[in-house]
Amino acid sequence: MAVVTPDLPEIFEEAFERAGLSMTTGYDLKTARRSFNLITLEWQNRGLNLWTINSGTISLTAGTATYTLPTGTIDILEHQIRTGTGTNQIDTDIQRISVSTFAKISAKNTSGKPSQIFVQRLATSTTVTLWPVPDDADTYTLAHFHLLGTDGVSSGISGTAAVPPRFVPCLVSGLAYYIAMKKPEVSNRVAPLKQEYEFQFELAANEDTDSSAIKFVPYDTFFLGG
Repeated sequence: MAVVTPDLPEIFEEAFERAGLSMTTGYDLKTARRSFNLITLEWQNRGLNLWTINSGTISLTAGTATYTLPTGTIDILEHQIRTGTGTNQIDTDIQRISVSTFAKISAKNTSGKPSQIFVQRLATSTTVTLWPVPDDADTYTLAHFHLLGTDGVSSGISGTAAVPPRFVPCLVSGLAYYIAMKKPEVSNRVAPLKQEYEFQFELAANEDTDSSAIKFVPYDTFFLGG
């Protein structure tokens, strides 16, 4: 039977719930992403290198909604629509929406300045679909930070390669701990969350690595966005 693991938004939401909090604002999502970035750095310091975070841009074409992210992309972490150049450059955050929200958009061919992004993590690639569809009223660029698998790790976070299923509980526990440290109202949860995080990390890291899709390597260059 196939192993089903949560995607990044679901992992973020679960981490907030474990910390006794709710993810209700755009800032909550942003702080979860930042904590995620820091955890990946910490894991590299522990000798575990699963991901690299790179920045990139995609020049948008009027009338074209869907674009393919660089080969090996697991997910997209930050996304802005960029207009202008030089001192006139403006980056505007756009909202990531779920498949159900995108499906409910009745006028999918409406054109304008994109304000929402739908991410599809397919078996062989990761694509983004923008809404509204870019128009020709301005020159738009999608600026983003994307998550790359390392050492041949290339499938989405819900697949079997990017994050082995046994590491997902560790990731969730770590995020809950990191988030709780930033929230005074749940300071009483910090110690037990840290204990659970260390337990989950040891449990996953001590598993027989010959049967896994990860590789333990020395600390390497890491690109941190956000």
